[in-house]
Amino acid sequence: LVPTSKLRELIRTIRTARTQAEEREMIQKECAAIRSSFREEDNTYRCRNVAKLLYMHMLGYPAHFGQLECLKLIASQKFTDKRIGYLGAMLLLDERQDVHLLMTNCIKNDLNHSTQYVQGLALCTLGCMGSSEMCRDLAGEVEKLLKTSNSYLRKKAALCAVHVIRKVPELMEMFLPATKNLLSEKNHGVLHTSVVLLTEMCERSPDMLAHFRKLVPQLVRILKNLIMSGYSPEHDVSGISDPFLQVRILRLLRILGKSDDDSSEAMNDILAQVATNTETSKNVGNAILYETVLTIMDIKSESGLRVLAINILGRFLLNNDKNIRYVALTSLLKTVQTDHNAVQRHRSTIVDCLKDLDVSIKRRAMELSFALVNGNNIRGMMKELLYFLDSCDPEFKADCASGVFLAAEKYAPSKRWHIDTIMRVLTTAGSYVRDDSVPNLIQLITNSVEMHAYTVQRLYKALLDDISQQPLVQVASWCIGEYGDLLVSGQCEEEEPIQVTEDEVLDVLEGLLVSNLSTPVTRGYALTAIMKLSTRFSSVNRIKKVVSIYGSSIDVELQQRAVEYNALFKKYDHMRPALLERMPIMEKTATNGPTEIVQTNGETEPSVVESKHPPPVTQPTNQVTLISQSFNYLLLLTLCLGIPPMTAYNKNGLKIDFTFERANPNPNIAVITIHASNSTEADMTDFVFQAAVPKTFQLQLLSPSSNVVPALNQGTVTQVIRVLNPQKQQLRMRIKLTYTLKGSAVQDLAEVNNFPPQSWQ
Repeated sequence: LVPTSKLRELIRTIRTARTQAEEREMIQKECAAIRSSFREEDNTYRCRNVAKLLYMHMLGYPAHFGQLECLKLIASQKFTDKRIGYLGAMLLLDERQDVHLLMTNCIKNDLNHSTQYVQGLALCTLGCMGSSEMCRDLAGEVEKLLKTSNSYLRKKAALCAVHVIRKVPELMEMFLPATKNLLSEKNHGVLHTSVVLLTEMCERSPDMLAHFRKLVPQLVRILKNLIMSGYSPEHDVSGISDPFLQVRILRLLRILGKSDDDSSEAMNDILAQVATNTETSKNVGNAILYETVLTIMDIKSESGLRVLAINILGRFLLNNDKNIRYVALTSLLKTVQTDHNAVQRHRSTIVDCLKDLDVSIKRRAMELSFALVNGNNIRGMMKELLYFLDSCDPEFKADCASGVFLAAEKYAPSKRWHIDTIMRVLTTAGSYVRDDSVPNLIQLITNSVEMHAYTVQRLYKALLDDISQQPLVQVASWCIGEYGDLLVSGQCEEEEPIQVTEDEVLDVLEGLLVSNLSTPVTRGYALTAIMKLSTRFSSVNRIKKVVSIYGSSIDVELQQRAVEYNALFKKYDHMRPALLERMPIMEKTATNGPTEIVQTNGETEPSVVESKHPPPVTQPTNQVTLISQSFNYLLLLTLCLGIPPMTAYNKNGLKIDFTFERANPNPNIAVITIHASNSTEADMTDFVFQAAVPKTFQLQLLSPSSNVVPALNQGTVTQVIRVLNPQKQQLRMRIKLTYTLKGSAVQDLAEVNNFPPQSWQ
């Protein structure tokens, strides 16, 4: 069973396997033979067998049973055995396995070996998989080799020192004396590894960073010699002298020059030379230029140098290589805030990248295009971005639409242009816009008093063309409900008015109620719009019939609206005109604060709450919370009954409001409806409301509408409480609230003693 075949023969045999199963069978037979050889302590073929195991390991098969054999090969006196043993140790061992500690003594002996190649094997292995314990034990030997005159060992010792510092940062100072002469070395390999070592030390220690800043002139000289030197076949890559060393030096200069005026000043000239003298026809030159650009942008460089760097990125945008174009767009996106005017010069090239077939490039180009939008170029940039919105893939439409909304809000040259732009977005990508786009546009239209007739006419015509874009349909329904009288009267001055009758408008809204394309939310907008038209149109009887039909709708939300609206017609018809009058202007005093509709003195008025945190770029936060399309009719009904609502609880983002109603025919029963809302960013799940009253009262708690309170005040949970109060005593209540927020259970108790007298008298 002793395997005597060579590695080459094993590879040839495995390659003849026609199936995966046949290959596994060959590997299993060979592994069985190798195990037998290991058990027999066969020293003749141990090296060959470990080499075979490493090949099998590279193919993905288990080879852990050869770990100890690697240690035996390392302990051998033969160089060929040590070479395979150390290679096996690097592949099969790591610091998570205790067996690697057995290597420490062998590595220490080999670090002091008389042959440089054996020392090199030990340095490579320690630098690859040495644990923190091994690094502490062997750091002294590494430091000695770092001072040797042998360049072969010095370059390996420098890389090994990098690994030691990463594992045991406190040993960093041990290598400080050895770094003094490293940059004076003529050997490029030693220079390269020395720069890597200095970079690691500067990144890990502010003290080292300050210490090595004095090396900036020396690094500048080395970089200048590399640029000015002639052809060197040993280090030349595509006509550029040692590009790997140039890149490493540029990275170290970037670290040393950051936030330091003197160091930045010392490297300005050499960076300009690299930027202007490096050949760009090959990818090697582009790599050096890219590193130069990053260095210029990170240090305190001169303005002219920064413009030069941005122009380099602009040339990258014209490169045929997609990776280079992507890198350029990403870099420009990082610098656009600090060097806006310089990046603006490449606007046309950036916009052209929107037509690229690569999705990553298109996304970066889109983000950068939005960053370039300002008051001077808003019309041109929006034209390009709207064209992109029309033709882009669905995955881009949501972010693009959101960006257009933000840019239009910030830089719109006129309100008409603003409204036209947002309507264009809703028409072409309405299904992809974010939920907050509808209230945002409604707020904009409400505040643009002079544009009401123009807007409602445009939206009405858009409804006739397409009702599949739900956000557009919702905005159109709201506007027709508010300004339907302007539509019918033909008062539009901005464009030629259309001739439309009341019945035609109602036909369109009723069509929305029965359309399969309409969502429940859209139907709610349509029904509310029809209700509001009862005070603007003369077709009141037709509207009554429509509202009464939906009083038995299977959609609970729609049914509740219809029942409330029917109550307005029957019980409170005298107050209907006042309740359904137009919304007031919603003025904003905070640019980024969400606007909310709040109750003040029984009137529905807008109030602005300024956000403490700036909103993310991709998610607008100028939200108008339109409760039941402008107002909560249930709340208004309770106001009509003469019992004002009250806030029973408001803590940690959870708000509990009470509204009151007398039960008919028993005047001793008060019907209290709780409305739970949630202003936090996460839904409150497993919500339970419990209440207790004194013994003189009797309480009945009905089932809640839901056990989830939606985040960001996007909805409310309602629950009805019936309280029997035969002795007409002042009502007192203790409530208990439990819910789960972001995975954590929350429970709180509260006393409610400030009930309005009308609720219990």
